[in-house]
Amino acid sequence: MQLTILMPCLNEERTVGVCVKKARSFLERSGLIGEVLISDNGSTDRSCALAEASGARVIHATQRGYGAALMAGISEARGSFVIMGDADDSYDFEHLEPFVAKLSAGAQLVMGNRFKGGIAPGAMPLMHRYLGNPVLSWLGRLLFGVPIGDFHCGLRGFSRADIQKLTLVSPGMEFATEMVAKAALRGLIIDEVPTTLRPDGRDRPPHLRTWRDGWRHLLFMLLFSPKWLFLWPGVFMVLAGGVLSMLLFSGPVFMHGVGLSIHSMLYACGAVVLGCQLIQFSVLVRWIAVHFGVLPDSSTLKKIRSKLSIEANLIAGASMLVGGVWWTLSVYQAWAQNGYSMLDPEVVMRSTIPALTLMLLGFQACASVLLAGAIRLAWQSSKHHG
Repeated sequence: MQLTILMPCLNEERTVGVCVKKARSFLERSGLIGEVLISDNGSTDRSCALAEASGARVIHATQRGYGAALMAGISEARGSFVIMGDADDSYDFEHLEPFVAKLSAGAQLVMGNRFKGGIAPGAMPLMHRYLGNPVLSWLGRLLFGVPIGDFHCGLRGFSRADIQKLTLVSPGMEFATEMVAKAALRGLIIDEVPTTLRPDGRDRPPHLRTWRDGWRHLLFMLLFSPKWLFLWPGVFMVLAGGVLSMLLFSGPVFMHGVGLSIHSMLYACGAVVLGCQLIQFSVLVRWIAVHFGVLPDSSTLKKIRSKLSIEANLIAGASMLVGGVWWTLSVYQAWAQNGYSMLDPEVVMRSTIPALTLMLLGFQACASVLLAGAIRLAWQSSKHHG
């Protein structure tokens, strides 16, 4: 079988029959050997009966959620290619030729672009059309480098075998984001074609919830790109904070009439500590994501793992901690020699702030190394017992 046209369904009796008939019409006109597959997600109306009467095969996804229904459908699909779309009669199932052409030419994921194909009046809320979708699509292009103008279009086609290799896991609406993000990270060939969107035929509100699902899409994008979420902000904070701290170590600095002193130094060192924490998070998040198959492995991460000696890294972290303590004791000794009297903050704080920073960085490094070691031992144990 060449093509499966897959539709998730939850109480769509008003429109599912029409969608199935349109999809069947396309298959008959195109001459493709295919099927229309409805993945029902717990409908309590006549959706399943109407779908079958219109010529569809119906399966039942036991786990609730948009992504769960689609994962069940992809697993049960018989076609080499799958084109998925909602069963609310908002997408054009009668004209799927551009999707089939791109897939036949070698594309592994083909996205519909509603902004190029045309959005009928009332088909998309204004907030989604002019803010939500454009912003999230721009962010998706930035984070994953994919030439897609409509990151969240529900009408898309793909190679079933290639998409199954991505091990998609999201049961909710964020499944759409996970598919594109993983496809981009795994190097799949991604293309897009214009498609149309018209008002759906429902007599009830859509399943999509603007703020909840928008936040989930955004969160998934960021979690799939730990470099942008943790690494680059952390590197920036370390560099900016480190440079400013060194400039202020010997005394106040005046820039364009603005005087910076120990208070600025305190915040700069705080930025260094927080930046180092973010960098460590980026490594750990990427490591965990690779282990669970969320992100692909990389040569850089392999080198980090191969050189991750718990003992050596603990020694490095402990050295910073001891250095900070030693520096603090030297300040204490100077205070004692001065009879424990009041000291000039402008002088003393230029030593106590970096000393405390070294202690925090040392403790932070030791804790992160121990956590990474515990995670590695847990994985090795699970593999052994598995």
